[in-house]
Amino acid sequence: MLIKILLLIIFFTAFIIVGLRCQKASKNVSGYVLGGRAVGPWLTAFAYGTSYFSAVIFVGYAGQFGWNFGVASTWIGLGNAFIGSLLAWVILGRRTRIMTQHLGSKTMPEYFGQRFESNTIKIISSTITFIFMIPYTSSLFNGLSRLFRMAFNIDYSVCVIVMAVLTAIYVIAGGYMATAINDFIQGIIMLAGIVAVILAVLSKNGGFMASLQEMSKIESPVMNGAYVSFFGPDPLYLLVVILLTSLGTWGLPQMVGKFYAIKNEDSIKIGTVISTAFAVVVAGGCYFLGGFGRLFTTAADVKANGFDSIVPTMLSGLSDVLIAIVLILVLSASMSTLSSLVLTSSSTLTLDFINSLKKKKLSEKQKLIMMRIFVATFIVISALIAIVQAKSKVTFIAQLMGISWGALSGAFLAPFLYGLYWKKTTKAAVFASFCCGTIVEIFQLIISLGYIKPYGAVLSFIFKNSLYSGVFCMLCGLIIVPIISLLTQTTKPKETESMFSCYDRKVMVAAREILTEKEE
Repeated sequence: MLIKILLLIIFFTAFIIVGLRCQKASKNVSGYVLGGRAVGPWLTAFAYGTSYFSAVIFVGYAGQFGWNFGVASTWIGLGNAFIGSLLAWVILGRRTRIMTQHLGSKTMPEYFGQRFESNTIKIISSTITFIFMIPYTSSLFNGLSRLFRMAFNIDYSVCVIVMAVLTAIYVIAGGYMATAINDFIQGIIMLAGIVAVILAVLSKNGGFMASLQEMSKIESPVMNGAYVSFFGPDPLYLLVVILLTSLGTWGLPQMVGKFYAIKNEDSIKIGTVISTAFAVVVAGGCYFLGGFGRLFTTAADVKANGFDSIVPTMLSGLSDVLIAIVLILVLSASMSTLSSLVLTSSSTLTLDFINSLKKKKLSEKQKLIMMRIFVATFIVISALIAIVQAKSKVTFIAQLMGISWGALSGAFLAPFLYGLYWKKTTKAAVFASFCCGTIVEIFQLIISLGYIKPYGAVLSFIFKNSLYSGVFCMLCGLIIVPIISLLTQTTKPKETESMFSCYDRKVMVAAREILTEKEE
């Protein structure tokens, strides 16, 4: 117990010190929200990775999909690494940095408003972000409850309150730069922790090969050895999970926002490698670990206690030192994602919603004060929702958390991507994507709560759960945005050529970067 408490004290003290030391970098809006667009590759890559992977993945998704797919759930982690990280950096990184700096955008809704010359689009996108970000934020707390009960036997509410207060202190004080530095520290802990935990857990069954042999003996209604097969017992469902958790990051404001702040070209190249490697270890490790969950619990226990009980059960027999490391790991994952989400929510609500509706625009100082107030407000609301959901088992809240990712990605991914690459993208197409993502996921919520039932085989497939409907929204957006854009060219922004001129601006580069045709 002493080891656990000492590690937690050191952990929290370090973050508060970083937050207070970063106050100087947060004296204006650009510094508070983007770190002055001067954040290096290591900080940006770790900020991206730690915002991506939270307690939801380590405790919830790793347990649930590890149970469903067995060792094949490792593909989800690899999809997160190569689609959600590598391709995201390659396809979005440079163009996002150039375009948002050219337009002066600090948030995704502000980018939408300026790129498509529409204050209405900016307000609608900020509203969507606000509505679906809070339940997503509150879900981060849920993965902590069982681990803290296992380690300290303390009430879940205490854990939520402590985590919320400490996160609020360093985000309010230091803004994006404090978040980025703390994310780097948290990322190091996550990397070391996940490797140590995997080795310790597998050793309980005699190591990797012995664990695989035990997994191969578990019966499946699909085929023998399904839980050690290449694609698991349900390859289609596995593909759906990979697409939502990997491609979905391309449309999440808190993820894409990391590219706004990166320093330069070299930072993007280095950050791409670091971010991908981080995701391979952390995401791949989490899902790989979860794939052996059936060796540690039974179907009856899962039915009684839920999927969130699987990973804590796997870890319950570890030494006190390793349990302390796991607690720090999960706290790191949760606090890094929480800080990113609340900073995104507060900046969006202040800059894109309130400031857009006011006739007299807010001053720089007023914006900073309001953003800090909203950081505290979002954290309080999210913590209260998490506590209420845990105490009363409110089904509505739990279902709303499940569709948040699908709604945000479904609404934003296609307009953001096409907006960066295609001059003919129109306002009408953006509105259509917003409507598709939000309306489909609202229907998913209503169906999940049992108020209506989908009619026909196609609708039953799409609305099977929030993962299927989320992927449908993203793919649908990628199809309808170009089609509607071609049909509605009258709603194309007038200054598109000027916006895209930022990509053609001439810059001097070293010869090692580009080959010259002529001899010097």
